[in-house]
Amino acid sequence: MHPALRASAERRYGVFTTAEAVAAGHGHSEIQNLTASGRWVRLRRGVLIAADDLDRARHEGRAHRIDCLAVLLSLGRPRTAVSHASAARLWGLPSPRSATDLIRLTDPDRWRRGQGYLMSRAPLSAGEAWRIGPVRVTSAARTLVDCAREWPLEDAVVAMDAALLARRTTAEDLREKARSIRHWPGAAGALRAAVLTDGRAESPLETRGRLRILGAGFPSPELQVEIHAAGRLVGVVDAWFDDAAVAVEFDGRIKYSDPWRGRSPERVLWEEKRREDELRAVDIRVLRIADADLGS
Repeated sequence: MHPALRASAERRYGVFTTAEAVAAGHGHSEIQNLTASGRWVRLRRGVLIAADDLDRARHEGRAHRIDCLAVLLSLGRPRTAVSHASAARLWGLPSPRSATDLIRLTDPDRWRRGQGYLMSRAPLSAGEAWRIGPVRVTSAARTLVDCAREWPLEDAVVAMDAALLARRTTAEDLREKARSIRHWPGAAGALRAAVLTDGRAESPLETRGRLRILGAGFPSPELQVEIHAAGRLVGVVDAWFDDAAVAVEFDGRIKYSDPWRGRSPERVLWEEKRREDELRAVDIRVLRIADADLGS
């Protein structure tokens, strides 16, 4: 590969266009031979990548970024941005199990459906188009509001909570964005999700558990509350009902199967037991909720 083409491709995870290859001195017959031999891979019409670069990108978890970039380059529309669930993946946010691999796009001027993608026509105001590496993408707040217009409420709040925890956006930005599109389809659901969002949830299970607690008619618990006894910190509980002196712990399996900080599963289990014993010793009831307890 010509050094000029290599330099251009490296800025896009190895992706380049046929026009760029020709400009760098690769003739059309050479390009055909390279793709026929498998050394270069045609991602889309006019969009290529070296096979080694594609294998490396897949190994490093960048396949989705390459798919999005390939669609953008093939369309050649500079105002188009990756959006909706596709943008949520680029932002590293959780998506519902029902999400498909269809690349979602937003363009201020055109609606279009093509092979493997859907482009929605909608305005993109100042600050709503960002870049994640070489990929033009809707802002985190705009992405989440667009997703919440289409996703079930619980899935939308899970993604919003994750975004707040990762400081991708703020609760104020989400609510303002949801209010600004109040006449769009699904806007009411987006605003409901934004109002229910709480950035203190540290996992999807905590978000889902909190929503089920509210749905059961209980008041909203305080989250991530420090419990002190005899002048020292006993622990931090996931949720807390002060009037009832009840602590709620949301128990994900990964806490025990793949513990962090180099601890063994046995040590984690022992530490959890000792902490719960200390809480009970000061007349605090502890309720543990696992994912299976919440149902589908």
